[in-house]
Amino acid sequence: MPSSLTPNHVSAITVTSALGPGLRALAEATRTGRSGLRPLDERPLGQHPPLALLPTWVGRVDGLDTPLPENWRAWDCRNHRLAWQALQADGFMDAVRVAVERHGPDRVALVLGTSTSSIGATEDAYRDLAQGAAFPSGEAASRLYSLHALVQFVQAALGLCGVAQTVSTACTSSAKAFCTAERLLRLDLADAVVVGGADSLCGSVLFGFHALQLVSPEPCRPFDRRRQGINLGEAAGFALLERGPGPLQLLGWGESSDAHHMSAPHPQGLGAEQALDQALSSAGLGAEAIDFAHLHGTATPQNDEVEAAMLLRRFSEHTHAASTKGMTGHTLGAAGILGSAFCLQALQSGWMPGTAQTSEPEPAFGGRIALTPRQAEVRVAACHAFGFGGTNCVLLWGRGTAGTEREAGHG
Repeated sequence: MPSSLTPNHVSAITVTSALGPGLRALAEATRTGRSGLRPLDERPLGQHPPLALLPTWVGRVDGLDTPLPENWRAWDCRNHRLAWQALQADGFMDAVRVAVERHGPDRVALVLGTSTSSIGATEDAYRDLAQGAAFPSGEAASRLYSLHALVQFVQAALGLCGVAQTVSTACTSSAKAFCTAERLLRLDLADAVVVGGADSLCGSVLFGFHALQLVSPEPCRPFDRRRQGINLGEAAGFALLERGPGPLQLLGWGESSDAHHMSAPHPQGLGAEQALDQALSSAGLGAEAIDFAHLHGTATPQNDEVEAAMLLRRFSEHTHAASTKGMTGHTLGAAGILGSAFCLQALQSGWMPGTAQTSEPEPAFGGRIALTPRQAEVRVAACHAFGFGGTNCVLLWGRGTAGTEREAGHG
């Protein structure tokens, strides 16, 4: 099957999650199976303490109590502090600076995914209003309380003036950002694209999922027969996607929408499978080529069942398939960039994560869920991202030769 995509490569990547800042923390946790989940405590997630304390665990990022530097103070909120922490790691800002010098600031685009953006700051504003204060005024306030605030902040921080887009499609947001970025490169609207996303913990997220009875009171157990729901987490990550082949390539992508239910997946996983088929077709690969599948695996009863059924139906037995939600929590709109970081480090090092916290997978899943980390040759990795409203995205990542030199049994 011939590939329909021109090769694009990732020249830099950074990610911050409950595992710690930067790729080194991610790699260490992958090898050891270390989890960053902790019980939700009374520390404020914004300017005010929580209205109530839910009995659950979260993937909370440390170091977000420090305000942004003075020259960025008008953008200060938890989500932007999280994005700023990620931007400082792994030499990412230097890599973007080089790309800007090479292509020009108007030819480096920015596409970020987020499901909540700065809604935590909006919550703080309404808490202030309820306590007798007034809403913040001025241009800075109007910019901050916007779904597009994350993109505007990162665009300013990186000195970019090319195309800038926000993708907000629930938990597929930062995965779909890569699909948008590939289109921008293919249509020659940019020569490089900063892709990624950020979502931080806030009351709306915690109490919203609690109202849907989806929050687990214990560390989440993806695909386990005793799973009780999700643990929410926060993360930010960025990748620099540039035109042309390279050691780490975006081989293919697929996206779809079930239009089945506001919060439940299609019972047969038809939309998810359509996204997988599109990704494989655009990469010119068969499902047997996938060595590592980073599963969405949220630990909710229906989502895990549907995804596991697709795994059994479509993937080869040699595929190492695991969910990392038991390490980081479900990071919502940042799940795609975080999952892609796990895929890219697997391609580089061969280390694939296990499914932390899970010890008794559903017998119906056929023993196909990898419980422990493993090191092996990884040529192609798949990142699954599925979300509310039936939104689905699958990204295929590969080493430099994987998209062009078809090996026996791999496409």
